Order: sequence, then structure tokens, then C-alpha cells
Amino acid sequence: MSLPLIYHDDYSPQFPPDHRFPMDKFRLLRDHLVDSGLTQDAMLLRPELCPADILALAHDPSYISRYLSGDLSREDQRRLGLPWSEDLARRTIRAVGGSILTAEQALQHGLACHLAGGTHHAHYDYPAGFCIFNDLAVISHYLLASGRVDKILIFDCDVHQGDGTARILADTEEAVTVSLHCEKNFPARKAQSDWDIPLPMGMGDADYLKVVDDLLNYLLPFHKPDLVLYDAGVDVHKDDALGYLKLTDQGVAARDEAVLRHCLGRDIPVMGVIGGGYSKDRHALARRHGILHHTAHKVWQDLGL
Repeated sequence: MSLPLIYHDDYSPQFPPDHRFPMDKFRLLRDHLVDSGLTQDAMLLRPELCPADILALAHDPSYISRYLSGDLSREDQRRLGLPWSEDLARRTIRAVGGSILTAEQALQHGLACHLAGGTHHAHYDYPAGFCIFNDLAVISHYLLASGRVDKILIFDCDVHQGDGTARILADTEEAVTVSLHCEKNFPARKAQSDWDIPLPMGMGDADYLKVVDDLLNYLLPFHKPDLVLYDAGVDVHKDDALGYLKLTDQGVAARDEAVLRHCLGRDIPVMGVIGGGYSKDRHALARRHGILHHTAHKVWQDLGL
């Protein structure tokens, strides 16, 4: 069996080409993984739309309804920063379905990766920072409520704090939120995760990797999660437009491999989502996001999963 990879053609709807959010990166990531020989399009698992009742485990039903009908307030539209369309609404709930499928595949096979996901700025009843519904929070509530897991650990390595995830799950002891983020970056008002690790601007590979190793060596034996949700944001990269950290391609790959091996070495299933990444060079950005999938494939083969 090959590493489970999850994708849908809905992920890159028509979008203003000059918009700050690189909506075409999901399609370009798929193309990169196929062109590089990692997978074939027919092998990618296609998710269903996430049902509204599952979204409502982590979000206000009236907010869900307002968004899906295109009835957001002007303030919410400003917070979100994305132009509404029916295609974007479908893409949004499809991608949450994709993250749920990725988590289910990880529980079944030990490891799985999404070609999207990591919408960690979405809050219970409003959007923010290009994030509409919070897939990490939805997965946590869904798997905990169904009894599939007793404890989840969210290891968020996006360069921006996972404020929405932290707030939605603040009263859910069985979901442990961990955020490694650049201390001087969006959002200006930080939430309180279970574990916040603010990093100084300009941090490079070696110092960053030491933080990752030290954290996981402590947190995984301490919390003993049944599943790790790994947000592998590449906005930590030195060339990212919104980042302020200085990781290289090699540093990102070493980070991803460290996270996967720490989890799998303790028999803890792990699922990866791509998180943030911003660049006008969309093909370079797609290759950067693909570091997660290539690294996961390498670990998958090494461990004979």
C-alpha cells in the first residue's frame, strides 16, 4: 500500500489571480506531486463534503448558515480577506471533509497527508486570516465525540499562532493545543494555547529543530495522545512573504521528518495538513508544500507502514 494522500479538484476554484491568498497552490501541489513521481492522480483519495452537523461540533450553526449563504457581515468579510463565492463555499466544506478523511486514514494506517488543511485562524462564530472553518478543531471534536480517540494533540508549526484552534478547544481537556509561532506576527492579539512557543524573528534551522525535538520529547510521553494533528505550515521558510523565520528547504524537511518520526516511533498515528505558505512564485510554493508529502513518503517506506 502507498502513503494515503487526500485531494479534490474543488480545492482550487476560480479566484482573482492577483489576490494575496494563493488559491491555486493546492492544484499546483497536486501537479508537483504527480510530476515528481510521488503519486498518480488516480491514487489520490477524494473526500466528501463535510456535513453541517459535523461542522457544528466546532462552529456556531448560525455562522455556518451565514457563510454558506454568502451573508457575512462587512466586519467578518474584512477579517476573512477572501471574496465569497459558491465555489469557495463548496471548496471550504470539501477541504474540512478532506482533513477528516486524512485523520481517519492516519488512524487506520499510521500516517496520512492532506494536500490542503490547517485553517487554524477560524473561530467558533467568525472567520479570520483566510480561514473560514477550523478543520483541526472539527476533527478534534468529531473524533473525541465518536469515541475513536481519547486524546488528540495538535502540533501547529505554522508561523502564525493557531488562535482559533486554541479558543475553540480551550475547554476541551482531551484536545491539547501546541503552537510554535513567530512571536511578532499575525494575529496581533494572541490566544492562549495549552502550549505556546513564541519564537524570535529570524530563527534558523538549527535552533528551530532543537525546539521541535525538545518539545516532542517532552510532550508526547507526557500527554500520550492517540493521534497527532500536524500543521506543517511552510510560512516558516526564509522566502515566505508573510513569515519572518529563516528556515531553508532542508530545515523544513528536517522538521517534518522529526515530527513524523517522534510520533511514529512512539506508535502514535499522525496526520499532516499543509498550513500556511505565501509567495508570488506559486510553483516554488507548491514545491515547498510538497516537502511534507515527500518526507512522509520517505518515512512511510523506511518504517514499512
